[in-house]
Amino acid sequence: MITFESKVTINKTVKEVYNFLADLNNHRQLMPDNVEDWTSTYDTASFNIRNMTKLSLKVESRIEDSEIIIVPSEKPPFNLELRWNLSFNNNQTEAVLTILADLNMMMKMMASGPLQKLADHQTQTLGSTLS
Repeated sequence: MITFESKVTINKTVKEVYNFLADLNNHRQLMPDNVEDWTSTYDTASFNIRNMTKLSLKVESRIEDSEIIIVPSEKPPFNLELRWNLSFNNNQTEAVLTILADLNMMMKMMASGPLQKLADHQTQTLGSTLS
């Protein structure tokens, strides 16, 4: 598994950040512009990445005010896990998004840049959305 990680510090309580991230309906706000045809519920999300692939995701587990793990609900092009970890220090919440991807050498060359950009985009957008 290859790891892509990005973090952001937000001036909100861990409960506020957790409640936002726990609902996959809110994740549409965190996606880049090339995400289309978004449909979601509290526990699932399905969308197309323009000119690339369709993904369907589901929440695998939630630990209140601490962690949310999101995995594919249908067979993806490669195994994938998105893990949000939250911690609260000095009246701020640190949110860390870790994307774990099982990539072969060819996929690693093609997908590493976009996956790191996705992680960075999501944390930056989370920070600006909740500020």
